[in-house]
Amino acid sequence: MDKDKVQPTDENLDKQVKKGVTKLVLTVFAMFAFGFALVPLYDVFCDITGLNGKTADTAATYNADGIDTSRTIKVQFISRTAQGAAWQFKPEMNSIEVHPGEMKFVKFYAKNETGLHGVAQAVPSVSPGLAANYFQKIECFCFNQQPLQASEGAWLPLQFYVDPDLPEEFTEITLSYTLYDITASTPSSQESD
Repeated sequence: MDKDKVQPTDENLDKQVKKGVTKLVLTVFAMFAFGFALVPLYDVFCDITGLNGKTADTAATYNADGIDTSRTIKVQFISRTAQGAAWQFKPEMNSIEVHPGEMKFVKFYAKNETGLHGVAQAVPSVSPGLAANYFQKIECFCFNQQPLQASEGAWLPLQFYVDPDLPEEFTEITLSYTLYDITASTPSSQESD
């Protein structure tokens, strides 16, 4: 037998195992903490950079002063339903021309195509993302959940204006809504289970 090789003792082996387990536990904890913090960090990043096209979740106030009639902005409307949502969802028009500062009113149609009472929630996004800070919603169906009975449809209001401070390079804005079926996560559906 080679006398130069040192055989690990039970004590050394125990120390190595404990050290390895400790590193693994700390790594798992760090990964969990990073994953948990990712959403708030992403929201802060989007707020700072203006990326992702997130609009405000609250109603803006409208001031009729300052309509810029020298400029026209084309606002396009796109709607879609999330995968697995048995709802119909569409804008009443595909686009509209607005002057910055001018208030406009449009509607979106939503219909619950299931055989049961349902609740939906629309999530907006504006493109280009930097224009989201200038797209102001005065009234929006996206602020609230939309409960509809089986096969019931409704026209949902959107009242908005484009802030006159919108930089000159923006001549077109796309407002996109995704409609999610949130019936399973609403309190009324949980009570009936």
